[in-house]
Amino acid sequence: MPDRRISLTRRQFLRTATAAAAVPYVITSGALGAAGRPPASERIVMGAIGMGGMGNGDLGSFLGFGEVQVVAVCDVVESKRLAAKERVDRKYGGSGCAAVNDFREITRREDVDAVMIATPDHWHALPAIDACTHGKDVYCQKPLSLTVREGRAMVAAARKYGCVFSGGSQRVLGDYGHMARAVRSGAIGRVQEAFVGVGGPSRPCDLPAEPVPPGLDWDLWLGPAPWAPFHSQRLRFRAWRDYSGGGMTDWGAHKFAGAMFAMELHDTGPVEVVPPDGEDHKHLTYVFAGGVRMYHGGARDITFRGTRGELSERRPQVAHPAPMPGYRGRGIRGDFLHCVRTRERPFRDVEFSHRSATVCHLGNIAYRLKRPLTWDPVREECPGDDEANRLLDRPKREPWRL
Repeated sequence: MPDRRISLTRRQFLRTATAAAAVPYVITSGALGAAGRPPASERIVMGAIGMGGMGNGDLGSFLGFGEVQVVAVCDVVESKRLAAKERVDRKYGGSGCAAVNDFREITRREDVDAVMIATPDHWHALPAIDACTHGKDVYCQKPLSLTVREGRAMVAAARKYGCVFSGGSQRVLGDYGHMARAVRSGAIGRVQEAFVGVGGPSRPCDLPAEPVPPGLDWDLWLGPAPWAPFHSQRLRFRAWRDYSGGGMTDWGAHKFAGAMFAMELHDTGPVEVVPPDGEDHKHLTYVFAGGVRMYHGGARDITFRGTRGELSERRPQVAHPAPMPGYRGRGIRGDFLHCVRTRERPFRDVEFSHRSATVCHLGNIAYRLKRPLTWDPVREECPGDDEANRLLDRPKREPWRL
């Protein structure tokens, strides 16, 4: 893989060569950066992958940044990608946005600097890693991964190729940042426990076959997941184990991450995970080195208990919250764009995103095996536990592989 700086220089050369060959008679105001937009040579060229749900929201947000130029959108549902193309073209007053079915038509474009990924959860790792491999920066919706091993592979790809990689949970700061400032200020003393309210694991799916609707590439929607017949309810992917970790990974990527950040445990993981047993453990329990415990349940959102009291969403903010890391741009997406320009690591760096997703995955594994797990957060394995370690990853349907 060539050095990223060389890739950018080559891209600039291609632009210059193309412009010289075309010899335009008129230089447009848009190219020169009118209406508060930087000139084209200074914009961050983006492609967007996954145009349903949050993908549509993320696209709209990135279109609101003048320094961004979206040049391509991708979705396996024809109506969604065409609607996204129309939205982009309307924004820029042209017709040049590409609408593609296969993410590789974006991740491998020479002119793209960064990609936004908002596909179903089972389709996060492969596009993200392919984008990193081809020198793109990545903004990926939460939860980062479908498995622990996928997440670590995404971190490794970002580091190997020097890519800026941000996970997409805006709620860690947006919803729970004030709690983190209070906890870090010592307002409740030394934190001993955190209670996190999110949904439960996903489940197996055995829905019968339905006709595939026109305009849907069902085989590509499934991608690395096991083959299964189409059913409209499968598109509600968060319910099903083949495509997602359920509520545990969906809102868990927000709330467990928020709790871990507040307790300054967001760069590590638990050493033990204990499922509820109806006796000593009422809730799924994560035990961290040092004795801090985090529970799945026991609160609507997040509640912290410390040596000098309790903090929850229903309590007022403290008068003098502690300073802490945050965004260096307008929201989580602005933070990502800032880091694309400066090559800093974003607030929701891929390692943070991976660690919070891993907690969710471990909880699902403990629920599934119905027994405690011992976890090594450095080696990222369950020592001596082959059964649990097998669940840290999943086989992928050919021809897809990491």
